[in-house]
Amino acid sequence: MLAKANRITRGSDYKATVRRGARFSDANTVTYVRPNPDSEVVRFGFIVGKTVGIANRRNLVRRRMKAVAYELLPQMAPGMDVVIRALPASAQAEWVTLHEEISRAVSRITSRGILRR
Repeated sequence: MLAKANRITRGSDYKATVRRGARFSDANTVTYVRPNPDSEVVRFGFIVGKTVGIANRRNLVRRRMKAVAYELLPQMAPGMDVVIRALPASAQAEWVTLHEEISRAVSRITSRGILRR
């Protein structure tokens, strides 16, 4: 489970990341990333709308995305906010598929140096 320090909790932080962050789209997820000079840690946020399915399906998708984020946490540079939006297709996606998509987005960020403080 992600520690509280590693979670985005304010709506304004979600909004800023989605509006001003770099975007990486895939079949099941859209990942937004932006540098956050006010934070010393990587923070993750998750958006899973009703279009994904009924409540237990949305919660399953959210838990899977949180597990992926927890695994990727050590690879990320500090001071970044990451918001992962689940698309409707994610309801049928396996954990491995979500892991690959989110890992691919994170590797694009770290390898290309897309974000600069």
